[in-house]
Amino acid sequence: MREPSDEDLMSAVAAGDAAAFRVLCGRYALRAVGFARRFVGDGAEAEDIAQEALLRVWRAAPRWRPDAAFGTWFYRITINLCLNHRRRAPFLDLEAAAAHADPAPDALARIERQEEDRALLAAVAALPERQRVAILLTYWEGFSNAHAAEILGTSVSGVETLLVRARRSLRRTLAPQD
Repeated sequence: MREPSDEDLMSAVAAGDAAAFRVLCGRYALRAVGFARRFVGDGAEAEDIAQEALLRVWRAAPRWRPDAAFGTWFYRITINLCLNHRRRAPFLDLEAAAAHADPAPDALARIERQEEDRALLAAVAALPERQRVAILLTYWEGFSNAHAAEILGTSVSGVETLLVRARRSLRRTLAPQD
């Protein structure tokens, strides 16, 4: 007596035949694990991929159409799962995850930073006009002192003098009050 083909078994699985599914699992589970190990490396991930592939076969069985050989379809599922696994960021074990704190500032730090920014903007706004323009051109706009001098219609040393005075004034204004 001949053994049923994969396609015959899949037709039975589509009808809910668990025994036929066990036969398919017997034929393909080790192949899928072996393929996944060669693709993603040794470890539980390969076994998880094989199990997920078989689970997808079971779930998709009612919609399966024998347009291609079952083995072709099954390997396509396995390959896609392997590709998805490689694209995902690797999981860290719990101890390693605890060692990496979130680099984003917490809410209190963000509020403090916003208050500092507001104080700085207010202090810059209070500077004499030419000092304020020199600070804004060099620090906010990123212009060189030479370019800022050209814009202001003054010399480079004139811009440097304006910057020294502006920084001195900002330090006094922003210094912590005792």
